[in-house]
This record gives sequence, structure tokens and C-alpha cells, in this order.
Amino acid sequence: MSTDSVPSRADTVVIGAGAVGCSIAYHLTELGAEDVVALDQGPLPVTGGSSTHAPGIMFQTSPSKIQTKTAHYTSRLLKDAGVYTEVGGIEVARSEERMDFLERRVEWAKSYGLPDPQLLEPEEVTEQLPLVDEDEILGGYYSPTDGQVAGTDALQWYINESAADFYGNTEVTDIETTDGEVTAVETDRGRIECDRCVLATNNWAYQTGQMVDLDLPIAPVEHQYVVTESLAELEGNASSLGDATAGLEVPGDRTITESMSQPPDRPVGRDQDHSLYFRTHGDGYGLGSYNHESLVVDPEEMGKNTDESQASVHSFTEKHWTKATHPNRDKSPQQAFDELLPATQDKEFQVTENGIFVYTPDGMPVIGETPEIDGLWTGLAIWWTHSGGYGRILAEWMENGVPRLPSGPVDTSAIHVARFAPHAGNKEFLMDRGGKRYEQVYSIVEPRWQPDEHRGLRESPFYPQQAELGAEFFQSGGWESPQWYEYNEDLVEEYEDQIPEQDEWQGINRSPIEGAEHLHTRENVSMYDMTTFSSIMVEGDDAGEFLQQVCSNDMEISVGRVRYTTLLNEGGNVIADLTVARLDDDEYMVTTGGGNSPGIHGSWLQEHAPETVSVTIEESAKCTVGLWGPKSRMLLQRVTDADVSNDDFPYFSCKRMYVGDVPVIALRVSYVGELGWELWAPSEYGRKLWDTLWEAGQDLDVRPIGDGALESMRLEKGFRLWGTDIDTDVNPLEAGLPFAVDLETEFIGKEALAEAKEAGIDTEVACLTLDDSTDAMLGGRPVLADGEVLGYVQAGDFGYSVQESIAYTYLPSEYAEAGTAVQIQCEGETYDATVRDEPLFDPGRDKIIR
Repeated sequence: MSTDSVPSRADTVVIGAGAVGCSIAYHLTELGAEDVVALDQGPLPVTGGSSTHAPGIMFQTSPSKIQTKTAHYTSRLLKDAGVYTEVGGIEVARSEERMDFLERRVEWAKSYGLPDPQLLEPEEVTEQLPLVDEDEILGGYYSPTDGQVAGTDALQWYINESAADFYGNTEVTDIETTDGEVTAVETDRGRIECDRCVLATNNWAYQTGQMVDLDLPIAPVEHQYVVTESLAELEGNASSLGDATAGLEVPGDRTITESMSQPPDRPVGRDQDHSLYFRTHGDGYGLGSYNHESLVVDPEEMGKNTDESQASVHSFTEKHWTKATHPNRDKSPQQAFDELLPATQDKEFQVTENGIFVYTPDGMPVIGETPEIDGLWTGLAIWWTHSGGYGRILAEWMENGVPRLPSGPVDTSAIHVARFAPHAGNKEFLMDRGGKRYEQVYSIVEPRWQPDEHRGLRESPFYPQQAELGAEFFQSGGWESPQWYEYNEDLVEEYEDQIPEQDEWQGINRSPIEGAEHLHTRENVSMYDMTTFSSIMVEGDDAGEFLQQVCSNDMEISVGRVRYTTLLNEGGNVIADLTVARLDDDEYMVTTGGGNSPGIHGSWLQEHAPETVSVTIEESAKCTVGLWGPKSRMLLQRVTDADVSNDDFPYFSCKRMYVGDVPVIALRVSYVGELGWELWAPSEYGRKLWDTLWEAGQDLDVRPIGDGALESMRLEKGFRLWGTDIDTDVNPLEAGLPFAVDLETEFIGKEALAEAKEAGIDTEVACLTLDDSTDAMLGGRPVLADGEVLGYVQAGDFGYSVQESIAYTYLPSEYAEAGTAVQIQCEGETYDATVRDEPLFDPGRDKIIR
């Protein structure tokens, strides 16, 4: 409903009433939230944001599970609402490389539950899209539930159906906080006290973030779209121009909003080889183009509506249509469309725009409660395609503590607002990376692709030594992390009979050196840079009691011991897996992975800690060497006076000691399944730590190893990786981690986990090996039995020690037993595979505990 006067108080204020804000408000009230207010600076429902200038095309298939799931939820919601036209979507291929890519689309669609994805022959494409020149294409991908949302109608539906109060023409001027909590939203029509505030401002996200001193890494980018004049080939198509905006206040050119609300009469189309898409608008064709240089807008210069213009629509720049300005495309949009859709050649345009929407540095949305300000939530960088789904996820998260869709809990690692590294909020960085994501939006991005720009941002203290050893650096979270070392090239010949070739797509950006490093570590000793992993210090008289309340395992451990555990949300799903070392009576070191882990896991611990407990996230304050392999004890004993024998320093224990002159916290743990230690030291000692170990181990043939070797070794041992094998979409029992749970203790999520156990675990993690192939499997590819899709590959690699290709997945429990035959589809091939008992390597742990 909508009212005129702004209230002085609300429980929740949603800033932004476009596709995302309306969805959030709708879903919050649907879940029972009361006193929800939604505000927008523009009129309702045509606010001046991207929701009504967007053509509304919804292609659901993505390599990301959560993007696909949210898109499908959105399409079902809006179809039931009567504002979605389900005409199907066809993506055409004009190159062999694109045909291979479309095969991947089919595999992703199967994995993530989209109905009936199909590959089409050229003539099957033109049966449904007769204006496409059949001679220009090699085939297509068809998703029958794709379509188009009528933006204005959908927004009006949300407003009508929601129990929230909506206020247009209301500009937010400030967000008030007190002691790190949201207290009020200031508007040009008055102040609204509130307990929670949601930023759903997309194009203005950076500006609203600045109100509370948050540098949200969201860049506005211009995008071209035109609608042709009437085409003879479409003569007689129904037109509804004038219906969508009748009686509504519309900023700027009403024709744009009207045109975008017209439904298509045939499948929506994409020509990703030329970064184009298209759909009908009555008797005209709408043509959209990413095929131009990135036109990034300074986020601080996003304006407001005027009588003459809509704030998120800039003037059409003809040169970007008629000239080839995209760095990776050799044809202009006009030339490519003339070839693909000859009927549009030389036609005038009745609508033109450079519409604005946003990109983050990694191209994914920004969802969740900000770690800096309690009660401040974000729902940003989201398109119409996914808006319904993310609105539901965020509403569930806010109301029930569990991010989920009706189909179940969802993985939040790739979308969490706390995932970004500290440098991501720099305006130059976020604009450059946002522009790069725009440039890549329809590109075929290789596995393990690496950017060229903004490199060298974060380097461990070992970087100079690693560079001298020929490290091939990959970037993750800004860190330069070695994937392999050219120094170890001589090992390839030594182990060549155990290192199969990985051809074509699976082999891109890989090296046989990764396998050689893996095998060398199993036989000798290696050093691995763990500096991207992070320590979190938990200290205080109540530190142990606090950890007991948040950790699923029994944390009643003695000083000098280490325990593996998980953090769970209220739904019993995994927020994090952690290693906890008790250093003193009231001092614990919690270690977590790299990438987005410090921000997400550390901020969660800080949020839940009582005033009597200090939680310090030590991201980059410490550097770490993983010293692993059967000769690791021999090397370590050479450089320390501490006793590192098995009797005095057993598995899963810790010590403060010296390595040469360097003070370290040594943890007797190993992520590769070999004897070994993690050596944590203050970063300023890092170079000395590396040199001390390196020099002492020369006669032992100590070697550096990179992330490639680590991945294959951890899969052989079945060690989990948060964000890949485990996340907020599974509980620890499903993930095969019952040893990390003690239901005799009290912890967050226990009740839900106990109920799940009582009801019976019907989905379980499963380790698969290929029956007769050494090809490495890629994530997101479907796992089937008897023609039915059961799950998808979470992680895969070749296990060089066990000499088998390994894939981890989740399967219905009846299929998860060892010996079950399944199939994996990957890169157009179907591979026979078998469920195996895990771990595949050293199941008795003889190597790791000796």
C-alpha cells in the first residue's frame, strides 16, 4: 500500500523502491515483518532507477548456482503475479568456441534445476526466431522458461501486494547511527527512527554507503539499448504502448518506460559472440549491446531525476553503436546486428538510451548485514533477473537468521557484503574492475582466468623469494598467491608417468608442475605460503565460554591443544569451518581460510562476542608457512630448540617456539594429509622465517609448492574447503563432518541441527572417482544416475597419489554409499564414475599422525 505522510518511526526502512527494494519489502511482510517502510527519491512506481528503463529480459542460466536459483525463483514469482511473459530464451552461437560454451550452459542448467534445457540446430533456432539469418549461426541454447518482466507492472504489483508502506518523491539525506547501530533515516520529508535499514539503491549504492562512511564497491556503467521503427516482418504484432504508464508520473522520456513494458511475442535472444541481445517490442525489435567500451560513471556523480530526464538514463552515444569500440570485439553492434537480423538493417530507432546499472569487482551481488553497522543491511548490484530471489533470501536472513529460498538454504560465500578485501572500496579500483566486468559480461572466461590490472596489491613477506623461484602468481582477494613454481620444472620429468595431460578446457591455466609438486610433497618436504589464511585472536576471561557457545564442537580443550569445529547459523548450516588453538587460559587463536573468510567469519565472531571477550581479526598481521611432508620433522627440528617429536608435539597440538630467531605459533596440523606444521609468525619476520627453513632444508630437497598442489592433495584426503564443498547451504552432518559436532554442548544452531539429525539426513557429501578417465572434472557439472540429475560437482581435480580423477558432490543418501555407479557430464562428455569411501589417501591417518 502507499500513503502520503512519512512516519516518525518504523521497524524497518528500505531505501530504494525499484525491483530489489520492492522485492525485499514484499518478502519481509510476507514473512510476517511489521512496520516496514520503503522510500525512493523518484515517483512510484517509475522511480528513475534502472528498473523501468531495463528491457526486462530474463536469461536464467548461469555458472553460479545462486544466480540460477534466484533467477528461476524470480521468474516463477512474477509469472504467478501475471507480470512475466514466458516466451523462452535462445542464445545463438556464431563460433565453435561458443557452441562449446552453450554445452556448458546445458550442463549448468541441469545441475541447478532449470527445466528442459536444450541445444538447437540452426534450423531449430530460426523456427522460433525467423528473423535470424540461419547462415550466420552454428546453433543455439534454448531455455523454455526464460522470458521478460514488465518492469512498471511488476513494481506496481509489489506495491499493491505488500503490507509495507511505500513513499515516493522522498529523498534520503542521511542515515543515523549510534554506537555502531542504525537508529534513524533522515529524509527531506522528516526523520524516521528505525531498528533496521536496508540499502537497495543500486545505482546510488556508493552514495548511500558514504552516508555511513562505507566504501561499497559498486560501479555504475552505461549500457546501450535501442528499439527499431516498425518492421514489415513484424507487421500486425500487437502493441500496448501507452498502457503501462497511464496516469503515472514518469521522469524523462515516457516512451522509454512504455517500450520496456511491452512483452515480446517470441523467444528473447542473445548473440554473446558479439555481446548483443534482442527481443521484439510489438512490431519493432529491441536491440541491446554490451559491445562497446566500458562507460563507467563516477558513482559520486549519479544525479537525480529532472522533468527532462530520468536519473539513470544518459543520452545515446551513436559512436558506440556504429563503431567497434569494445576491446575484444572486431565488429560494431550495428554491423553484427545487420548480419544476424538483416530485417533491422538501415532502420531508424524510435527509442534509444544509454541506461545505467551497476557492477561489483567480481560481478556478483552485495547481500547481508554490514559488519561495521548493526542493523544496516544491503541488497545491491542486483538485476531484475534475480531480484525476486534475492529479496526472498534477504528477507529470510533478516527475519529468521537463515538465508534461504523455498527450495532450501543457499550458499552466501560469493554474495556476502563482508567478502571484499580492504582495497575494494577504493573508487579507482571499483570503477576499473566494474568496467572490466562489463567488458566480460558475455565473454567466454577461461577457468582460473587472471586479471592484468591492479596486480601486486597484497604480497606476502615471502613474495621476493617466491618471485626468484619462478612463482606463477594468481590473484585472490588482492593477494598474489603462487599457483606453481617454475623452479620445480625438473620434477615433472621425474614424475611424468604419474602426471596425465589435461587437454583443452580442463587444461587451461594449469601446469604439470602442480602434479609434480604434489608428488614431491608426499615423498619429501615442501613449504607452502599460507599468508592468505587468517588468524583471529579471541581473548578474555570468558573467551572459552564464548567459543563454546558459537562452535559446534566441544571446545573444552586444554592449553596447547587444537580442535577443528564449525560455526553454524540458526538453521544449523555451516557459516565457517575453523581450527581453534588454545594458547593460554584465556587466549585462543582461531584460524580460517583466505579470500572472503576473514571478513565474513571474523565479523560474525565480533558481532556475537560479549563485551568481556576481545575478537581481533589479524588479516595480514601474521604470515604463515605450511611445512609438510615426511621429512618435515627432520627439517623443523634442525631450526628449533623445541621438541617436535610425536610424543612431545602430537597431532592437533600447538606451541609457542622459535624457528631460528623467529617467534612462531606452531600448529601440528596439515591440510594436505602429510606430517607437518603450520608456522604462524608476525609478518615482519616473514622473510627470515622463509630463509631459515629454506636454507636448512636444501639437503632434504625442500621445495616450494603452490595452490594447485594443495587443491589436489586436500581432495585426496577429503578435507573440506569453505565456499566450495561446505557453506550455508549444508549442515555439518550432510557435509560428512560429524566429528566437528558435539550435541552434548550448547551452541548456536544446535536445535535445528538436532532436529535435522532426528528427521534423518537425506543428502550427503560423496566422493566420486572416474572409472576410466584421468580428465579433471570442473565445478557445476551435473551428476546423474539412470538419467536423473542428482547433484553437481562441487570440486574436482586429478589425485596424483591415488592416480584417479576425483570429484566431490552431494547426493541423495541412497546414492551416497560406496560402490554406487553414477555419471558426470562435463564439456559435452559423459563419464562413468563410482562413489567411494573417503578419504582416498591414507584412510588410517598413518602418515599424518606419525
